[in-house]
Amino acid sequence: MTAPLDEIDSKILALLMDDARMPTATIARHVAIARTTAIARISALEKRGVIAGYGVRLNQAVFHPVVRAYVGISLDPRSAAAFVKTLQAMPEVETLCAVSGSMDYMVTLRCRSNAELDLLLDRIGTADGVRQTATSIILTHRIDRSPIPDQPALSTSQ
Repeated sequence: MTAPLDEIDSKILALLMDDARMPTATIARHVAIARTTAIARISALEKRGVIAGYGVRLNQAVFHPVVRAYVGISLDPRSAAAFVKTLQAMPEVETLCAVSGSMDYMVTLRCRSNAELDLLLDRIGTADGVRQTATSIILTHRIDRSPIPDQPALSTSQ
């Protein structure tokens, strides 16, 4: 098990998630530590596997205009396994998470248009075992510290 992060490590990670190209000297200033200490801490976070890698976040509006939505889904528990398989076959599904509360699953969808999203929601809503869905279209990201996915399709490794 990995040791818990202290306040300095947490601040360093927040800065790197906002801008992975931020110079180490700038990170050190923000966190009020020496540059060499910042270098050592970042290196230790990498070695511990806390930092798994660095990447590029594309401006989706420029790269590929999309409509994204969160969909909460309530379903008959006996239908869960088949439902997951149904969603795995849909390339528009970015994530599928089992959640607590009134919904059983939360899905993130990525479509090329509102019309495509509407058709996809109809397919999901009429899938066997689906009792209810609740959709929220994502308008803007105010904060985005999410890692870059390996694949746009659904991953079942978690």
